[in-house]
Amino acid sequence: MTAPQHSPYFTVKDDSIALLTFNELRALETRAAAAQPPHTLMARAGAAAAQCLLDAFEHDPEARDLPVWVVAGPGNNGGDALVMAERLHRAGVKVRVCMPIEVKPDDARWALDIARQAGVPIDTEPPASFDDYGWLVDGMFGIGATRLLEGVFATIAASLSRRAQEHGRVFALDIPSGLNSDTGAPVANGEAVRTTDTITFIGAKPGHFTAQGRDLCGTLFVATLELDAPAAPSIVLNAPALFAAQFPPRDNATNKGSFGTLAVIGGDTGMCGAPVLAARMALYGGAGKVNVAFLGEGFPPYDPPHPELMLHPVDDFKLDKMDALSIGCGMGKSDRAKKVLADVLKLDVPALLDADALNLVSTDDALAAEVSARGAKGDPCVLTPHPLEAARLLNTDAKTVQADRLNAARQLAARYGAIAVLKGSGTVIAAPDGRIAVNPTGNAGLATGGTGDVLGGLIGALLAQKFSPYEAALAGVWLHGLAAENLTDDGTGPAGLTAGELAPVVRSLINRRFYGKHAR
Repeated sequence: MTAPQHSPYFTVKDDSIALLTFNELRALETRAAAAQPPHTLMARAGAAAAQCLLDAFEHDPEARDLPVWVVAGPGNNGGDALVMAERLHRAGVKVRVCMPIEVKPDDARWALDIARQAGVPIDTEPPASFDDYGWLVDGMFGIGATRLLEGVFATIAASLSRRAQEHGRVFALDIPSGLNSDTGAPVANGEAVRTTDTITFIGAKPGHFTAQGRDLCGTLFVATLELDAPAAPSIVLNAPALFAAQFPPRDNATNKGSFGTLAVIGGDTGMCGAPVLAARMALYGGAGKVNVAFLGEGFPPYDPPHPELMLHPVDDFKLDKMDALSIGCGMGKSDRAKKVLADVLKLDVPALLDADALNLVSTDDALAAEVSARGAKGDPCVLTPHPLEAARLLNTDAKTVQADRLNAARQLAARYGAIAVLKGSGTVIAAPDGRIAVNPTGNAGLATGGTGDVLGGLIGALLAQKFSPYEAALAGVWLHGLAAENLTDDGTGPAGLTAGELAPVVRSLINRRFYGKHAR
């Protein structure tokens, strides 16, 4: 489905849109309800959802002649579903509603009345089979759900999820039932409906884009219901508009010094591959010069695929002469590694910490204090943990981190005075000043060894090019994820995609999008 011109909804693309929390949304609804005639928002929501499905029929002729099945829950999400059913019915679409428990709120009661008056068939139990239906619509529970899906609703949820995986055509209203709209995690650690398409109302929510939300929501459409998003949203969706201006101009008169020098620090004995991967990405990411400073022995004299890289033992290398440092990949957790990290943190050079550098910080109060001290003086490090590394940094467990990824990223940024990049589905980027963004790019192709090292090299290269730390993180994760998507589109992923394949694609994206003649 794609949104046609003059549609009451739009498809999320490369836009930096507000991601509304539950509290922000309820405040908007309250203000709107006071200024609008009764039932206005529900009428608009149901109409937008119906139009979205009608538009889908244009691209899916097979489903056009099949009846639509709609499940309506007992709250306002059920009311939206009833309005949608009424609009579809009046448009000549065969539609059948299942309402196991009669709706309760006043708006939803109004929606039930208009559906009955229109002659929409309403049952109290689901059919034995969905084989005779085209689209199935989840209107059970919206963003206010706080309890596990139980009883008939749990049974229906399981059926909808199976249908989505086996045949497709499952459409959710606002949020798949059972999914927390703030966190992207299932409510109360229960189950949530898997859908193929979701239309959300007033604005997109963080839970659509992080944790399990990206898998469960499918293609997302947003119907604003003619309401304006907050002027200063607390959370935004990452997009080029947030960082494009940071790319340095590449005039003919520039030289390699114009684009900074990066050192990638790591590679204890037997772990030389990780920093080399990171350094190769830094070359493709536009850094003027890239060095690798190895902690261990046995590293190669040069990198045959990329002899442009300069390889050194860390002890003989002047790290203070660099424009940026990326430290941690393959460096180990020895006392020597700890000493190198402590020395790096004292330098007045932008620094990214990944992998073993993060693990060292999590177990050493003095190192943690150095990271925080840099933040306090306005020189924040960039931290790029995966959920387990984040859990170590926060003295908790990965399950707790994943249950509320945005809160975990905020805590990391606040505790360490750093830019926190919490990796995973819907990477969260948080700054100590309260800015926070959720990244929409990436896929399962990144679930392979070395992709984190590549991300560290890319963000390091952007730091060397004088990006501010927050914008370097935004740009790095967006490009890194989009490269994986492009490779997957070409058949290189998601299965079998290797970390080293990302770098050339990132280079192409940078040049086409930010340096091309018609760059956007």
